[in-house]
Amino acid sequence: MRDTRESRLLLVLLIAIAFALITVDLRGGEQSPLDGARQSAASVLGPVENGMASAVDPVGNAVAAVRDSGARHDRLSRLEQENAALRQKLGSSDRNRARAKELDKLLKTAGAGGYGVKGAQVVAIGAAQGFSWTVTIDAGREDGLRRDMTVLNGDGLVGRLTTVGPSSSTVLLANDPDFTVGTRMEKSNELGFATGRGGDALSVQLLNGKAEVKKGDRLVTFGSSDDKPFVPGVPVGEVTKVNRHQGDLTRTVRVRPYVGFTRLDVVGIVVKPPREDPRDEVLKSKKPAKPKPAPTVTVTKTPGATSSPRS
Repeated sequence: MRDTRESRLLLVLLIAIAFALITVDLRGGEQSPLDGARQSAASVLGPVENGMASAVDPVGNAVAAVRDSGARHDRLSRLEQENAALRQKLGSSDRNRARAKELDKLLKTAGAGGYGVKGAQVVAIGAAQGFSWTVTIDAGREDGLRRDMTVLNGDGLVGRLTTVGPSSSTVLLANDPDFTVGTRMEKSNELGFATGRGGDALSVQLLNGKAEVKKGDRLVTFGSSDDKPFVPGVPVGEVTKVNRHQGDLTRTVRVRPYVGFTRLDVVGIVVKPPREDPRDEVLKSKKPAKPKPAPTVTVTKTPGATSSPRS
């Protein structure tokens, strides 16, 4: 429609009529003369509005579902991260408890022998192609370590230092075939030399071919001159097999070491030797107390004792 004088007058007239109808409807309230027209319009337009709503609602629901799904995914991801962190924390706590237990055993052994020790942790094992049993620890010259120091843990003799760097060192383990240490038998004081056999066995050659040895006997280190490379009294292991050959100048026995060389973690390097040889005192402190038998009461019947008949 073109913008003419008549069209403008018509627009003004329609606006005036609309305002008049609104005023009449508001003043009439529920008795408004326009109420019937409103209800008729609602009955006609209501189904159309409901149909449009039903068509639009699935789209809105889908959008809301996608939005909620994203929120749920974020919550699940957050919970998974929290659970992983908790598991890691628990695992770390387990490791810390195990290390604290190993450290406690180490300190008890060092205290029983009178050794001053520097604690360290095993961080690597030797190369397999080297055909040697070695481990690397996280302590070195900066920690006061020197070559040919005794290494032990809470169970007993681990080995000796062979290479010392600024912050790390190499330990030759006692089960290495190139490892040899002087030993002393508990109680009998028989001397010998223990040599590694690999795995979990040592071979001990006793200097006395007629020495009385039996399965279960225990050994400690004899010690070296100036306490290097070995201090005395460190538990070595116990006899598992005795060579019965007669007539030899020496006698060989097989010994199971106390230390598990495949599961080393916390170790101690003896930086201060004992003031006096502890001999087998460390073994005595490690020996578990025998359980006391429970008292028993035995009732026996006195011979010839019979009850008199009633008269």
